[in-house]
Amino acid sequence: MQGLHLTADLRGCATEQALMVDPAALRALCLAAVAKAGLTAVGELFHRFAPAAGETQTGITGVLLLAESHLAVHTWPELGGVTLDVYVCNFGQDNSVCAEALMQQLISAFAPQQLSRQALQRG
Repeated sequence: MQGLHLTADLRGCATEQALMVDPAALRALCLAAVAKAGLTAVGELFHRFAPAAGETQTGITGVLLLAESHLAVHTWPELGGVTLDVYVCNFGQDNSVCAEALMQQLISAFAPQQLSRQALQRG
């Protein structure tokens, strides 16, 4: 049951970038980043929320199931915020370096003005 669980709260992200509001753009980023990090996507769901009354922008929740565990991304374009969640199991091999690489790619893509990161060793 050992693994590494990384989370990041991003603030001050550019709200006009497609990654904040376009599920296809966010999906493409996530799939490419997972592959580049050496992890394996086995399932996915990307959902754009309907706008609330008076709102023009809506956020996205995207999840990739990984053979190693999961990636979850939540965008709040109206706030310029993004939360990231990467968890990898280390059963059979240590995937920690891959998790760190995935997280760094995603943070770089959103280019936040403020960043808060957390890491938790599981198991």
